[in-house]
Amino acid sequence: MLHNITCDPRGGSAALILNPCLSSLSPIKTRQQATWASGDYAIIGTTLQIVGETLCEALDLRAGQRVLDVAAGNGNAALAAARRWCEVTASDYVPELLERARVRASAERLPLDIRVADVEALPFADGSFDVVTSIFGAMFTPDHEKPATEMLRVCRSGGKIGLANWTPDGFIGALFKAIGKYIPAPTGMKSPALWGTAAHLEELFGRDATNIQTESRMFMFRYRSDDHWIETFKTYYGPVLKTFETLDGRARDELTRDLKSLIAKFNQVRDGTIVVPGEYLQAVIQKR
Repeated sequence: MLHNITCDPRGGSAALILNPCLSSLSPIKTRQQATWASGDYAIIGTTLQIVGETLCEALDLRAGQRVLDVAAGNGNAALAAARRWCEVTASDYVPELLERARVRASAERLPLDIRVADVEALPFADGSFDVVTSIFGAMFTPDHEKPATEMLRVCRSGGKIGLANWTPDGFIGALFKAIGKYIPAPTGMKSPALWGTAAHLEELFGRDATNIQTESRMFMFRYRSDDHWIETFKTYYGPVLKTFETLDGRARDELTRDLKSLIAKFNQVRDGTIVVPGEYLQAVIQKR
């Protein structure tokens, strides 16, 4: 089932239209969907808003452009584009995340079209958008080639694709390696962090791109303490929450120690708080 919600800045309740366009999900994606729907990712996602603003500036967005944000979560890139007077659609296959995007758009009185849709099978015509974005979203799909193909398909010739992806050697890349010690990834599934390498993006997009510009950037995780970060992530961030839920008491204690060590390794301050740089790769891809 596909939901279409349009947020009207002039006021009134959002319109909800149901369309039977969302294809059935594989077992892996069904589990992923449940993982991202658990907790409340928006608590974490909202802190990442600066990444969306920075990406939109790198894309040099122009007012009136048609922008699609795929695997949009709580709408960081979508809202950043809407603030620049673009015509924006936010899509994700987790309705709970898009509801947070809807609330944020309504609060800021930003026009936003919201679709529940799978980035591996987007329900849009070829060349429908001037710009397609994804911030820490498409990188988590099981089949890396499908979302890349779909983003290229719905982007017009000469349009742009903007991505922000965690790198393998950065803090979040290390976090997923730590989690993987306790909950291994499904057999055959590629690491999401590959999307944080220029070489992998060249493999996925290079044949249909005239130019791929990448830049290593840092997002600073600022929390009161390591305990504060761990409590926040195991309460609201689906992958960490589900890992802790799966483990017994002893394993939970071991994972907590591993996370504390990881934070200590990356932490740049020694005043009791944490300021941890999370490296990500920003990419602007020009389609042929």
